[in-house]
Amino acid sequence: MENKQMKGHVLVLPYPSQGHINPLLQFAKRLASKGVKATLTTTHYTLNSISAAHIGVEPISDGFDEGGFSQAGNVDFYLKSFRDHGSRTLAELIQKFSNSATPVNCVVYDSFLPWALDVAKQHGIYGAAFFTNSATVCSIFAHIHHGLLTLPLTPETTPLLLPGLPPLYFPDLPSFLRFPDSYPAYLAMKLSQYSNLNQADWVFSNTFEELEGKEARGVSEIWPAKLIGPMVPSAYLDERIKGDRGYGSSLWKPLSEECIEWLETKPSNSVVYVSFGSMVSLSEEQIAELAWGLKESNMYFLWVVRDSEQQKLPKWFLDSVQEKGKVVTWCNQLEMLAHITVGCFVTHCGWNSTLEGLSLGVPMIGVPKWTDQLTDAKFVEEIWEIGVRAKEDEVGVVRKDELLRCLKEVMEGEKSKEIKRNANKWRDSAMKTITEGGSSDKCIDEFVQHLMASYQNLNGL
Repeated sequence: MENKQMKGHVLVLPYPSQGHINPLLQFAKRLASKGVKATLTTTHYTLNSISAAHIGVEPISDGFDEGGFSQAGNVDFYLKSFRDHGSRTLAELIQKFSNSATPVNCVVYDSFLPWALDVAKQHGIYGAAFFTNSATVCSIFAHIHHGLLTLPLTPETTPLLLPGLPPLYFPDLPSFLRFPDSYPAYLAMKLSQYSNLNQADWVFSNTFEELEGKEARGVSEIWPAKLIGPMVPSAYLDERIKGDRGYGSSLWKPLSEECIEWLETKPSNSVVYVSFGSMVSLSEEQIAELAWGLKESNMYFLWVVRDSEQQKLPKWFLDSVQEKGKVVTWCNQLEMLAHITVGCFVTHCGWNSTLEGLSLGVPMIGVPKWTDQLTDAKFVEEIWEIGVRAKEDEVGVVRKDELLRCLKEVMEGEKSKEIKRNANKWRDSAMKTITEGGSSDKCIDEFVQHLMASYQNLNGL
């Protein structure tokens, strides 16, 4: 492709975990579909897990090239190492391309990695932050960073009333804010997202106008985000990117064919799909309660239990549910959610999973455990009304009877029809926003037009 046709060259840099790689890689594909050269820049350890059509992939170093985060073993240590090694190797990569026919004119970086903006500015190119949480959660953390809220937040200081947001009660707040000493390194990383944001040329958020426009506008003075989501593969939304059925990255080996074959034998809207994402680790007690609940529901279910969690399953479980259930270590979640037989999604309410369920019109049961999942679950139940939130007991466990109550409400009760109607409405809204002329599509187009103008200047065209 000649420079005259090229609309810019963007390096896209995600934090190297599945829940961050997926939306940033999807954004890279959106940009590539509009004529921008997009290169995903990721750590050596995650490099081989990525394969997406029309997207270049280049390594940078986090200092732990053989084992990534698990090799570091400590969050603080890992983040410092990634900043030091990442800054140097990102600069080298920008330099490498500066001597080619396609010099880089923008770095789109995961907001967890604010040092990437410093590197972009040192090279005289654009820097754009990409936030992978909801606008609501970003608003809360932005207020804390700017000293407009102080920690810890307590039951006495709630409901939290912030511009554009519904009242947030203590159980609705991200866990880091209720218990700031529980994960100090993660909390520091969350707040560091805003440390140099005033220097960013763009701020992008993986949400959309119809879903969280009011929430984003309420914080726009300190967090001026362009809403460009949902970053879900095109096949499930507008179908404008040919063959785009998956994100193009998997740190685990999925068992999708086996799962699809099993689903094909079930009636439509009859299967409960259960997955807690790539990070959540449940207690043995919680897994046992879920196991009993699924068994006693007598519903069909497909449960994703990662390898590292398998030993927590009750010994009796697998043999006793063979006719009704299937347990797998990992699968292509989008394919499962899109399948006609899946009627409900039991989820931890991580933001990617929440957007996927919403974009595919699947009613949800939220079983949030930490971070932003608690806030996302509130919106699923109370604001968007596309599911219910399972209530924990006093020791933080969702008991089998509570899961049974939720399953009946979402799959069988009178309320299930209303939830399904709302889920379909939000699915249509997600599709419309990313289709040509939709609100998110317009935001992406504006970015591309700006890049193109600067690229022609850069190349003297």
